[in-house]
Amino acid sequence: MLIGRKIGMTKKFKETGEDIPITVIKASPVFVLDKRTEEKDGYKAYVLGFGKKKEKRVKKPILGLCKKAGVPPVEIIQEFRTDDLSKFEIGSEISVSILKEGEIVDVLGRSKGRGFQGVVKRWGFAGGPASHGSRLHRAPGSVGAGTYPGRVIKGKKLPGRMGSDRVTVKNLEVVEVNEENGLVGVKGGIPGARGSIILIKKKGNQ
Repeated sequence: MLIGRKIGMTKKFKETGEDIPITVIKASPVFVLDKRTEEKDGYKAYVLGFGKKKEKRVKKPILGLCKKAGVPPVEIIQEFRTDDLSKFEIGSEISVSILKEGEIVDVLGRSKGRGFQGVVKRWGFAGGPASHGSRLHRAPGSVGAGTYPGRVIKGKKLPGRMGSDRVTVKNLEVVEVNEENGLVGVKGGIPGARGSIILIKKKGNQ
């Protein structure tokens, strides 16, 4: 379990000449701010903080949590549920060394926002004839029923806001771990634009 920021993509060449696409994530520093216990909160989880931020730019509830844990002001906080709360203590820093090359992880991010889009781009509709005289080019066409039920059925594919959704990419391989610079390289692409916040989960929520 780590919080990071997407840096961008690069590639690595195997000895056979095959290139591997790699997404680089900056996942340091990550601090343990608090713990959620079964007795007090009804579930077990770590509260982690990522990044460093000027004290005057941090909201007071987050700042109070950081001071209580004895860590610098953080930029992002996130809970990670777990079955074992004995691995890390409050105030400790989690290094990228908890990940090993060849390990399989799940990566969570927020996809790029596309704004308001029509059905052709949003849902892949084919559209109508493109020739002159056609009045149905990129319009959705008929969407409602007649007399009964006399309304548009819920869940219909229509124009609307596209992107900016929480997306999980499962079973990505960790290709590189650079502990000195706090970088993690995973095989393949992950959701989100460069600079967006990424969550890395080890299998079994550990």
